[in-house]
Amino acid sequence: MRNFKATAAFSGTAYHGFQRQEGGLKTVQGEIEKAVYKLIGERVTVNGCSRTDAGVHANGFVFNMFLENSIDCRGLQFGLNGVLPPDISILSVEEAPPDFHARYNCRGKEYIYLIHNSEIKSPFYADRMYRSWYPIDEKKLDRACKAFIGEHDFKAFCAASCDKEITVRTIFDYSVSREGDVVKFTVSGDGFLYNMVRITVGTLLFINDGKLAEDSIPNIIASRDRARAGKTVPPQGLYLNRVFY
Repeated sequence: MRNFKATAAFSGTAYHGFQRQEGGLKTVQGEIEKAVYKLIGERVTVNGCSRTDAGVHANGFVFNMFLENSIDCRGLQFGLNGVLPPDISILSVEEAPPDFHARYNCRGKEYIYLIHNSEIKSPFYADRMYRSWYPIDEKKLDRACKAFIGEHDFKAFCAASCDKEITVRTIFDYSVSREGDVVKFTVSGDGFLYNMVRITVGTLLFINDGKLAEDSIPNIIASRDRARAGKTVPPQGLYLNRVFY
């Protein structure tokens, strides 16, 4: 039995996240597992590097699975792409050591969040970006977001339903930039709490709108109080961009 490591990209619009769920909800994991069975007739469990919320996308989602079939990496990649839905693509496949696990061996992740900052909506961005008509000062937010970098207790930046006892995480880097009407928030770290990226972006938007001071993030972190932080922005602007091993 061989262990295959694969990287996928997907649009999360039609899915209830990556991880398989009860009740027959449509998930990315479920579609990949069905595709493997259709291709080679094996029932497999796909191990994803992360869960994703409904509507969240991925540019470089890593998973692994064990197969008995003699298919090679190229055959697996192209074969899966031939049977998967058009909103899921296998970017690469390679054999991995038997002890490799996409989740447990992960050393960090990078997310991006995209905002279409325009008064006029785009029909092409509807499910790919969050739209905010209010002018965004990306330079101001790039300064403010640096306060997230480092090891901190991010209790104030996770959803109330988050069940993690340990809420300390390390952010490697955070930046805000603009390309035309698109503002991009890029954040990398060793791990993220439930809704953490979306709440940090929402907090930065509160700073942009004058609802919070530019230097307020350290005090919000210290408070550990979710009510002190900003809103949770919608999922359609969020992408799991890269996974580090």
